[in-house]
Amino acid sequence: MSGTRPSLRRGEGVFSQWKVRQMDFGLYLPCYCPDTSYPAERLYRDALEQAQLAEDLGMGSVSIPEHHFVNYLIHPNPLLTALKVTENTRRLRVMIAVHVLPFYDMRRLAGEIAQADCLTMGRIEYGVGRGAFRYEFERMSRRLEDSREWFIDSIKLLEKLLTEEEVSWKSKWYDFPPLTIMPRPYQKPRPPIWIAALAPEAIASSAKLGYHVMTTPLRDPWKAAKGQVDAFMRAVAEMGECGRRLRFSTLRMTYVARNEADKRDKLRLALENHRRFSNLFDTPGEVRGGAVVPLDHVDLTEEDMEKALIIGSAQEVLDKMQAFAGLGTHNMQVNSTFGASHKDVMGALERFAAHVMPHFERHEPRAAAAGAA
Repeated sequence: MSGTRPSLRRGEGVFSQWKVRQMDFGLYLPCYCPDTSYPAERLYRDALEQAQLAEDLGMGSVSIPEHHFVNYLIHPNPLLTALKVTENTRRLRVMIAVHVLPFYDMRRLAGEIAQADCLTMGRIEYGVGRGAFRYEFERMSRRLEDSREWFIDSIKLLEKLLTEEEVSWKSKWYDFPPLTIMPRPYQKPRPPIWIAALAPEAIASSAKLGYHVMTTPLRDPWKAAKGQVDAFMRAVAEMGECGRRLRFSTLRMTYVARNEADKRDKLRLALENHRRFSNLFDTPGEVRGGAVVPLDHVDLTEEDMEKALIIGSAQEVLDKMQAFAGLGTHNMQVNSTFGASHKDVMGALERFAAHVMPHFERHEPRAAAAGAA
């Protein structure tokens, strides 16, 4: 990593006049694998090397998704990846982003969370969500239409199991006598919990429940991203003192290109990625042998992707990151693995650390709220 801090002259870049606020960075490890002939063991080795580099470059966290039966994100058990990452790094916080609660029995999941928390000496944080891909729900013998109600019941139960002993529960989904999960969590009273939400109303309601919030604008324009952050900020402002401890994290495709040709190539890959995502997010999903079939037509173009995503020169990436910092975003999760080769991802991370991160206040990122939310 270069120790040279590039200058930013007055008037250079759309947001360069803003005072940069404290914002820390993490790396998203999706294990996106459009070429299903690429060996899975190499895919996970790549992710581990990227996590190690992220730590060496000064990032404070990595995040790991959960998905099943598709090559779009190959993490059927994100806890396994999380344990491997913590075993091979020194200080990185590892965020599960996210466990899909309707796929689990909370009694078992709570015990696994507590066990992982103990094995990692408190370096894991838990993102939870209700899921979004009908393809997965149908193959899990679940109804997507039930996901909201199921999620609300599940997170209430999960919270209770992680923080209390002799818990009993009776609801539409559970009916059991008192039990205590073992082991008890390492972090007290439990590991930090984040709720994944996209819509501004869902973001606000999640914050008002007292949880940290993680989101992504997907491939939507800046207006959508701003609306998400604004919803969180309004909610925590209404909460007063108890809202100040809550954190907001945004995931965005980010890539510092070597040159214009590299930028155009990565925008093309981002659009190809979006074609697969749209097949799962907007339709019942067409998957062949685990490979998601890219949709022939989507509403976005490469020009749309260029405006919305954080893919470009170091200056272009810096400008957009400063915009998020200016809104008050606490954490940005950088997704550079949307189709680029492992070598290109590693190079982009080096350039991000050399030319973007030095413009932000450097500090050791704190745990999201260990012992709190």
